[in-house]
Amino acid sequence: MTKMHGQTIVDQKISRKKLVYPIRDGLRRYLTEQSREIALPVKYEDLMRFDKAFILYDKHNKDTLWETVIYENNVANILHDGLKEIYSILRTEGDSRVHKHLHVERIDYCTFGNTNPFRIKIVNNINDNYDYFYVKCADASRIYGLELEHILSPARINFFVDDNTLIEEHIVGVPGDAFVTGYLQNPEFNQVRIAKEFVKFNERCFIRLLGDMRAYNYVFEITPDFEEVQFRIRAIDFDQQSYEGHINMYLPQFFKENYRFVKLVQEKLTPESVEQYQHEERTNIARRSKSDRVRLNALLNVMSQDNISPKEKITELKNTLAAHYKDDTFLTFTNMGELVQHSLHILQEAVKHH
Repeated sequence: MTKMHGQTIVDQKISRKKLVYPIRDGLRRYLTEQSREIALPVKYEDLMRFDKAFILYDKHNKDTLWETVIYENNVANILHDGLKEIYSILRTEGDSRVHKHLHVERIDYCTFGNTNPFRIKIVNNINDNYDYFYVKCADASRIYGLELEHILSPARINFFVDDNTLIEEHIVGVPGDAFVTGYLQNPEFNQVRIAKEFVKFNERCFIRLLGDMRAYNYVFEITPDFEEVQFRIRAIDFDQQSYEGHINMYLPQFFKENYRFVKLVQEKLTPESVEQYQHEERTNIARRSKSDRVRLNALLNVMSQDNISPKEKITELKNTLAAHYKDDTFLTFTNMGELVQHSLHILQEAVKHH
């Protein structure tokens, strides 16, 4: 599909402030049917009642673009109880026995980005082990992205919605930009495997039209194997699911922040290897879509009746997809959900007849 040799890296212009789309009735019914819509003890607006905020610096004294927020004692006590309950919902289906072993160590607020999320740091009192989760304003684009990731990617994601509040689990890994500076040249890492995974990640994003995968919007999972280390790239930001109009926005290879990975692919893989890994990933996506086709079809049917992008962006994307696939069927569609649905249909047919 997308060739990775000889490509020009460009500075993509992502929409400065993406529109936030509400959860409409069709998507709300889908979430309820899939047990994603539940009653939560703390809502996003509850966390906005903080009294003070302090810049959060990392261990190198660099501004993280997060602020640690402080609440009055009576407010904090109520919030902390509710947040511990939410964490138990994410991890143990709401088993309240774990509450007494937990405490909320910190609540951070992000002033950068579209949805201004809160990040909750939860600590186990028994062993000081910690974990995170996020409380965000619910955005239909992001929810479609999360669900498509859950169904079509190698990973699974826990998230829940209550009215306009979205709860997401933390996705563990090394951010792509940190991986470049601190891990890419590790002599114990097989760079062919890193290049291979970038090719597959590039393909996953394009097939399901997940945009804006600059290096800080995905992480590397690093897993020791019995001989070598394995790598998997996971998206962590889904706000740009089927939103932008330019086709290159859905190809991580075209972002300047990913140049080092593209260069690695060009140095370590032949065009034949790239094509092989692309076909492997398309086959895997087709298998996942087939094995969970009832859920996927229900999601895409709702998405195909929803509005998650401006009309001019839909028009631009359907024209470029029609040219890319040499398929004028794209020109008949009027929303992003239909474009994703047809992209997956083309994939399934291609794999079936390969």
